[in-house]
Amino acid sequence: MPESTRTTGIAATPGHLSDADLLAQTAIAVREAGAVLRERFGNVVRYQTRDELMGALAANDDAALDVLRPRLTRLRPNARLVEDELAGGALPSGEWWVLDPAEGNVNHLHALPEWAVTATLVRDNQPVLTAVHLPLTGETYTARVGAGAHLDGRPLHVSPTTDLGLSLVATSQARPDEDEGVVRRVGASITAMLFDALVVRTSVPATLHLLNLAAGRIDAFWQFAGARADLLPGALLVTEAGGRISDAEGRPWTPQSESFLAATPGVHTEAVTTLSR
Repeated sequence: MPESTRTTGIAATPGHLSDADLLAQTAIAVREAGAVLRERFGNVVRYQTRDELMGALAANDDAALDVLRPRLTRLRPNARLVEDELAGGALPSGEWWVLDPAEGNVNHLHALPEWAVTATLVRDNQPVLTAVHLPLTGETYTARVGAGAHLDGRPLHVSPTTDLGLSLVATSQARPDEDEGVVRRVGASITAMLFDALVVRTSVPATLHLLNLAAGRIDAFWQFAGARADLLPGALLVTEAGGRISDAEGRPWTPQSESFLAATPGVHTEAVTTLSR
């Protein structure tokens, strides 16, 4: 789906909500969208061609977006909506809702449990709040700049681990049909981490790894290339939970960066060293 701009004159009052109230309402919206996807979940969706696969993915996206679009537009009438979850790079100035209506959509189609609904408000290219809902567990992860990260209202904190050799780390495939150079770099990084870390996990989607990092369950996550919708929710959750983010070389990360690394403060430097080899 292309990036789209939608502004309406719906209910001016919600547009004046504080960020705290806005986050609470955003959490309600992703839960409602998640309930729709949960109803569609259960059996493996069969497909024989790429067109059939893309159609099944789009049907899930559309079902969730039919809930998210009107609710988020009502909350922030002048914010624009980015609905292409594979898009990257900087956004124009102003407020944008960056959505992944079915994060881990392929997992959903294959009756696997690792999927979520995400909505992140970006203001002048900085994520200011995010809500991520896991419909199968009922959990909702939220973060707001300066207010911390939470799981159903309980504060989240990254792990105190300081030794990469004792760390669980994870990576994820950024996009289907990725550039060959990126694929080879991913393979080399996994090999390097297999030597240096305790356990290496490889799966999609990225957001669920970053939730686990913010909750102290794993200690580092990296990805080459990537999309705004993949990384912005988790980046905000991790930083508000006390973690560090950068690119794989340790430089400041932006949506234009060619790599992404999130880690506990105690293993971040070691992880950069490993990924830079």
